[in-house]
Parts: sequence; structure tokens; C-alpha cells
Amino acid sequence: MPHPPLTAIVLALALAGPAPAAVPSPPASAAPRLDGLLPVTVDRKDGRILISLPAPDKDGIAGRFIYANALRTGLGSATIMLDRGANSGSRLLVFRRIGNRVAAEFENPRFRAAAAPAAEQDAARASFAYSTVWIGKVDGETTGGGFTVDIAPMLATDTMGIADALNGAEKGYALNPALSAVDPASVKVFPDNIEIEARQTYTSATPGTETRAISPVGGNVSFVVRHSFVRLPPAGYTPLRFDPRGGSFATQVVDYGTPLGAPVVYELANRFRLEKTDPAAARSPVRKPIVFYIDRAAPEPIRTALAEGTRWWADAFDKAGFVDAFKVEILPEGVDPLDLRYNIVNWVNRATRGWSYGQAVTDPRTGEIIKGNVMLGSLRVRQDMLIFEGLVGADKVGSGGPNDPVQVALSRIRQLAAHEVGHALGLAHNFAASTQGRYSVMDYPAPRITLNNGAPDLSDAYGTGTGRWDDYAIDWLYASASDEAARATAIAGVREGLRYATDGDARAPETGQPWGSLWDDGADPAAELDRMAGVRRAALERFGLGALAANEPVANLRRKFVPIWLLDRYQIEATGKLLGGVDFAYAVTGDGREQAQPVAAALQAHALDSLLATLAAPALDVPQALVPMLSAGWSGETDRQFDIEIFRTAGGPVFDPLAAAEAKAAQTLMVLLAPARLARMAVQQQRDPALPGADTLIDRLIAATFDARDGGRRAAVRRRVATTTALALARVARDPALVPDQAVAIDDRLQRLAGVLARRPGDAAEQGWARGLSRLLADREALDKAVADKARLPNVPPGMPIGAESDWMAFDGSGG
Repeated sequence: MPHPPLTAIVLALALAGPAPAAVPSPPASAAPRLDGLLPVTVDRKDGRILISLPAPDKDGIAGRFIYANALRTGLGSATIMLDRGANSGSRLLVFRRIGNRVAAEFENPRFRAAAAPAAEQDAARASFAYSTVWIGKVDGETTGGGFTVDIAPMLATDTMGIADALNGAEKGYALNPALSAVDPASVKVFPDNIEIEARQTYTSATPGTETRAISPVGGNVSFVVRHSFVRLPPAGYTPLRFDPRGGSFATQVVDYGTPLGAPVVYELANRFRLEKTDPAAARSPVRKPIVFYIDRAAPEPIRTALAEGTRWWADAFDKAGFVDAFKVEILPEGVDPLDLRYNIVNWVNRATRGWSYGQAVTDPRTGEIIKGNVMLGSLRVRQDMLIFEGLVGADKVGSGGPNDPVQVALSRIRQLAAHEVGHALGLAHNFAASTQGRYSVMDYPAPRITLNNGAPDLSDAYGTGTGRWDDYAIDWLYASASDEAARATAIAGVREGLRYATDGDARAPETGQPWGSLWDDGADPAAELDRMAGVRRAALERFGLGALAANEPVANLRRKFVPIWLLDRYQIEATGKLLGGVDFAYAVTGDGREQAQPVAAALQAHALDSLLATLAAPALDVPQALVPMLSAGWSGETDRQFDIEIFRTAGGPVFDPLAAAEAKAAQTLMVLLAPARLARMAVQQQRDPALPGADTLIDRLIAATFDARDGGRRAAVRRRVATTTALALARVARDPALVPDQAVAIDDRLQRLAGVLARRPGDAAEQGWARGLSRLLADREALDKAVADKARLPNVPPGMPIGAESDWMAFDGSGG
């Protein structure tokens, strides 16, 4: 998922700078000096941390280092994502002496004039702002022109941006200096880095619900923040120009030293430094392998599964010609996981389930990755267990067979570990891979659920190992010794027909790339939706008390019911992307994929048929036998995770099957009525009348949802879906993102529908509903109020770890 939005997080850091000059030992009365990257003297009594810096150069710079922050302790919030172990980013830090004062400044290496004469380089640097984050006094002079400075005051400031993160979700948080202090006992000095921690407290007079639900004192949250000073990497790394076909993350450069005709803005691919001992050999051992360590906090058998999934990358590197280049170990006792010298897969606990993510800390001068840092949320595996128990029964937990929810969840954990470590290796998402097979762990994998004698079967839920795209991406990113070699690899991928779609063209349901979707499966999205409709029907027929373990509260059935009821929610999104879809590539001139093509009319027609079928009353009618079991009460404390993941009830624990029908319908309506999709459909039909247009979609939608054939209990379902559809149409007609001509056309269609409803035949219930809806649609002022009333919005429980899939209709799908 995910991986946020975006989603993968790539953090830049830059390295350069002179080694410090030798300094005399501190006086005997002082604390012992710690030697390493810089000599450091810790005054525990007064809380001072004295670093010894070398003599400054002509510009006053007395050292250039990497500066990075990380969290030793986290907030525990899936929404705010201040997680234990998270690295906020790193910067190029210089200490500049100005008279008897010392400034800590962050340089701005993005803007440069590489390979230009010195005057042009100086001008490029001087043209863009740098940031001074702290100024202190020189504490003392040392031999050779060096000096000491107490950096404890700098480390007490909010250099990590914690206040901004808190206030992105809540209000009023600020660092409270009276409740914050640097910890002298935390100082560690190594040859290549210095690690120091500060205890920082942030307070607010107006805290929000998220922090109040977590912190022991409302409006008061404290963190242990790590500050790292790191030596610059040695020379010898070969940068690689980013290629949009390669599948990597990149560091952007704005280079004013390029000649006319060459781009000023370009990107460098992010990757680890990986060097063969024999560069000329097709296969060779490496000088320094990439090693990832698994957090000891991960419990067994999860820890072993994480190591197994992470180790999948060893095969991809081996295929690229790097022998024994990728290794996985359990983090040894006593090793500091925040130390920037170690690549870590962290196991993170939060109050509710949330995203996992992979970070790659890189050098912005070259794109070289310095540290891989993966954050895996512990509650996702619990959510997977919940879904699998709902599909095959809780009695299979611990059975050890192919349908054992534990074993299937561990298969998913292996996938998750490989996915997030892929980000830390420099790889972006590829959300088109699943349309060609199990081609990439960098896709979000849907569990492949089949039917065995009419019952859901999970024996083939997840694949094993990296896929064809992963092998290609590692080969492109790591085996390319030059930009020319990388282009040749990319061309080979194009000729092979590899598909690639990353976040911006896949994550939102309204995007136009037909093959870029999350949590989907299969080469034909509409055919897979049809298949999943059968799987969902079979799962619902068997769902019941068997989803619960012995002595488990029956109230939990309401939470386990939701993912089964919405089992096809992501395949609906994938199918919707065929409508108005345009098959485009990240093409480069001359590679043969320069021209985008609309999705074939037959595929679009199939997609529309399949999507409208999900709105039929039989598909939205909760099995009658389930309703009584879904209304069990609970007398204990409330659980936020439970509360956000159930459908709106009819009062207390009383289950409302019509609310479930409305929420399920909302998923399809959100996809069908996305303004961008309607605009593309209108344009494509104008160019090719054989392709379905927006007017065709609207007419068929109204015809399908206002069909009066379903009677009895299903008539109530049909009416609820029709009302939801009418309000959705009215809402999108008022959406400023919708083009004006389509807005007035939808409004006209609703007015005509009002006239039809006023004359609708049927029993008293049918006629009363039809006349009421007719009056609402005909009264513009009343309709405006109705679509603006948030209480009328369908309540769709969250699917992906954080938030709703889309908020274009303001559906209430918040949470994790």
C-alpha cells in the first residue's frame, strides 16, 4: 500500500568535508574525550556536549557533514506517522565560524553548476537560499586554529519537524523547551559518525482526538530524538542518469553548468554503491555487499518470514551478475538500529493499522544510497488474519495447511518485507506488474482467492520470490556501469513488453492508465471482477460464526464481515480504469512507444457491464441469515480499530443491511462518476464514436439502478441504491472539477428523471419513495442542501491502511 501517499519515502542527504584537525586532550577535570569522526567531550554535570572542529577555511567553514534525525521513540499513530525508528531526512550540514560565534547551516546542493568554472559554481550556490538553523558561541580555541563549541542547544531544537507533523493532523503543538533536554549519557562517537539523543516534549492547549487517544496526558507528547553527524562518503561512486522506464527513485538536480541544448533539470537514480571485484566479469563477487538487518523486536514466526522475504532480493542481484551481493541477518544484540551505518527492517507498533514504508537515505549530489530504513506496521498482519479467517474459517488457524490463516498471513509478510526493502534499494512502485502475472513485489498484491468445491481457497494466495520486472529493475539500476548501458537495458525491457505504472498514474481511482491499479489481479480487470463476484458470493454464503475462534466475542463478526462484503473493492477500481482509459508508457524518443492508445471499445463495454452488475440488488442484498448474527453487543471498553472498521449501524450494535448496501454501491459510484473519467470518455467518443462516452455511462447507470424489477426485500435495497445514485449524480454535477457541459447535462438528466419518478407505478412504498425523490430532484435549493449534508454521505469503512481511496464525493472513509 504504499505503501503513503506516496507513498515510498526517499530521503536525501549529502556528504562531503574535511577531516577534523587534531586537538589537545581536555583538562584532567573534564570528562574523558571521545575520539572518532570528531573529538567530543561530554560534560554530564552541566549538560554540555563539546565538539572540536578544525580550523575554518577561507569561507569560515569548519566542517561539512551529513546531519540526520530519527525517532528512538514514536507517537504510535498510524495517521501522523511519527514512528519509532523513522528517519525524517538528512541534510548537508556545515559549521561556519563567524567571529566568536558558530553557525549551523544547511546547504542547498540541489542547485549547482557541475563541471563549470569556479565563478559559475559560486554564482549557482549564491543564487539560492541556504538555512541557518542555530548560532552559538565559540567555547574555546584549540591548536592549529581549531575550536570547540557546545552543540547541546542546537540539539534541543525541532530540527526533525515534529511540530509540523503533529499540526498536519491537529493544532497548536509546539516544542516546549522547559520540558526538553539533550541527554549527555546518549553520546556515541564512531570513526564515521556521532550519535546523540535529546528528549523533546511538544504541547498544545487544543490537542486533537488522535493524540488524546494515545498520550497519557492530553496535549503533551514526548519523543526521544536521535541526531546523527556522518562522514561524507568517499569518492569513486559513479552516478547514473534516471530513465523514466527504469523503475527507480531519483534525486533531482538543477544544473546551470549544462551546455545549451542539454537539460538544466535532470535526475540521478538512487542506488547503493555496489562494485564488483572484477568489473570486467559478467559475474563477480562484490567489494562490499548490501546487508539488511531484521529488527529483533519482530516476534517469531514473523521475524523469520521477514528475513525470508527480504532475502528474495539476493536472487535478483545474482541474476544481474553480482555474486553474494545481498545479505540478510537478524540485528545482533547491542547494535543500534538508528545508526546510519546499518540498513534496518523495523517492526513498528501503532494504535491502529497503517502504512508500511521503505526509506532510502541518499546523497543528493550523486543519488548514492547511504542507508536503507524500512518501517513495517505490526497490525497489518492482524488485518490479514481477520480477512483470511472470514474467508476460510477461524478453525483453520494453526492447522498448518494451505488454508491456515497463519501460514497465508506469513506469505503476505514475506511479500511486504520484499516490497518495502525494494523501496530502500531504490525501486519505485510498479502497479502495472500484476496485469502481466506475478511480475513484481513492487506492486500491491491482492490475495488470489479461488474456489475449491464452491468454497474459498487460499492455497495460491501469494507468490514466492521476486518477479520478472524486479529482475529487470535491479539489472537496470545496479548492473548498468554507464548511462549508455542503462539505456540499452531499458530498450530491452521495452521490446520485451514490460508494463510500468507508478504512483501518480495508478494510486487514485480516477487515473487514466488502464493497467495501473492497486491490490488488483489478472490480465483482464473486468474478467477478474466477474470472477471475484463469484468468489464474493460464495464467501458470503459461507460467512458466519465459523469466522470466530472459540470464546471470541460475536460482536467481532461485524468487523470481519466488512472486508468480505467489500471483497472486490479494488478490482472495481481496476475495472473502472478501463473506462476512458488510455494505454500510455513512460516513453523516450525512438523506443517505439511514443503514441498512447485508448482502451479498445470491447474492453470498455465489458468493464461498464461488469461495474453496473455490482450495483444490482442481488449483489447488494446481505444474506438474511447473517443479519441477526451481526447485531451482537459488546459491554467492554471501546476499541478505536474496531469502531472505524464497521458499517454504520441502526442504533447501538444493531446491524443495518441497507447501510452495507449503500456503502458497497458507493465504491462503484465513486469510480464511475470520477470527473476526470467522465471528461476522458467524452473526449474519446468525440474522436471515435465506437468508444463509450460519458452520456452513455450516465444513461446506463440510471437505467440499471432505477430498474423496478426487484421486489420484496430486495426492493428496499434497490431503492436505497437508486437514491444513493441520484445523490451521487447531483453531487458530481456540482463538483468544480467536472467540466461545465457535463455538469449541465447531468443536471438535465436528473430533472428528466424527476418527471419519470413522479409518474412511477408500484405499491405504496414504491410510489411514496419515487414521489419524494422526484420532489427533491426538482427542487434545486433542497437538492443543494441534501448533497452538502455530510450526514447523508455513505459510510465506507477504510480499505487501505490510511484513509479513503478517494474523497471526490466526500465519502467518509477516514481512518486506517
